Amino acid sequence: MASTGTTRGRNEDRAKVAGGQDNEVKYEAGKTGARKADVKSVGNSRKKIEDKLKE
Repeated sequence: MASTGTTRGRNEDRAKVAGGQDNEVKYEAGKTGARKADVKSVGNSRKKIEDKLKE
């Protein structure tokens, strides 16, 4: 039976982009209007990616 824990792990996971997961990188690239290589070069923090690439 699964325990009913907190959503902490999920929230921490959603705050990052998995660079090895093409679908996540592609989604962020499309959302910011950048290339996939640009998303990977910024790092894995969604906040940093959005701040840096929306400029």
